[in-house]
Amino acid sequence: MAANRNFANVNFFNMVKIGVIGAGQLGQMHIQCIQNIPEFALVGFMDDDDARASKIEKEFGIHRFLNTDAFFDQVDAIDILVPTQTHFQLASRAIKASKHVFIEKPLAHTLDEARELVELAYEGNVHIQVGHRERFNPALLQAIQYDLRPSFIEVKHHAVFDPFQNVNVVMDLMLPDIDIVLSLIRSNVKKIRAFGLNTDGDSPDMVNARIEFDNGCVVSLSASRIAEREESTMCVYEKHRYVTIDYLNQHSEQFLFKQGLDSVNPLTVATTNALKNGLNTKKTGTYGMVEHELGLFKESINSNLSTAINVQDGYNALNIAFQILEKIQSKANIR
Repeated sequence: MAANRNFANVNFFNMVKIGVIGAGQLGQMHIQCIQNIPEFALVGFMDDDDARASKIEKEFGIHRFLNTDAFFDQVDAIDILVPTQTHFQLASRAIKASKHVFIEKPLAHTLDEARELVELAYEGNVHIQVGHRERFNPALLQAIQYDLRPSFIEVKHHAVFDPFQNVNVVMDLMLPDIDIVLSLIRSNVKKIRAFGLNTDGDSPDMVNARIEFDNGCVVSLSASRIAEREESTMCVYEKHRYVTIDYLNQHSEQFLFKQGLDSVNPLTVATTNALKNGLNTKKTGTYGMVEHELGLFKESINSNLSTAINVQDGYNALNIAFQILEKIQSKANIR
């Protein structure tokens, strides 16, 4: 049923009329989050599945649009949660119609489409945010408060094999990690190496990529869709410490290197409790991260500020992902 909203502190003059395109599992989560965010007015949704749409209308008490023109006429912003192949078509139309856009990653199906969206965004007076919800994982948000200055980063994103899920290892598993890495390392990419291994079919089931940056930082990214157990972690190494981030358990921990008392063991590793307190102990799960990013999208519109993950950020991450795929394919590294 529709959410019971508290309008006591809502500024109705700042209400943003928003519509959702695509009401699959993630789309329904977005609908629920939007209904819980003050100053968002959910106008309705569009979805091609009649049975699912009927169920959503009843469950959330919202209107289903069948006509795209009518849908666009009623909204200030759209939330795009459809297959990537249609991202460009919908986003470009929205931008040209002066609609704000939240678009789930990846930004576009091809790099050319993503590049054109960047150009359209600069020409249009609208706000565009790319959905990379792991940027708002409590473990990461807590860790970045400690002024991370990485020299080396190791990332693992492993999923258990599911024959019913068509998972693209680079675009589905590795892309969010690429986005996070680029947000932490403010330096140009110098060199990329990549290796892929497939067990069945043409696309890799496991990928390892090594990215070197101009400032000397090196990143190792590992992604797999055929792992024995699920894992999503990042270790950030610096000269005198390293920080571990467990995305699944939403837990961060800091380890400091300290001088030992004897020559046999000149270096000890001491853990601190600094990252065990505060934000990372609040396990919000996927729902909480989605609500966080949508809330920031609404704030960027109302305050006329840059979005948390803008269209250029979305393009930059996608560009690296495509380069990784090209390295694998051009060198015939799929074994």
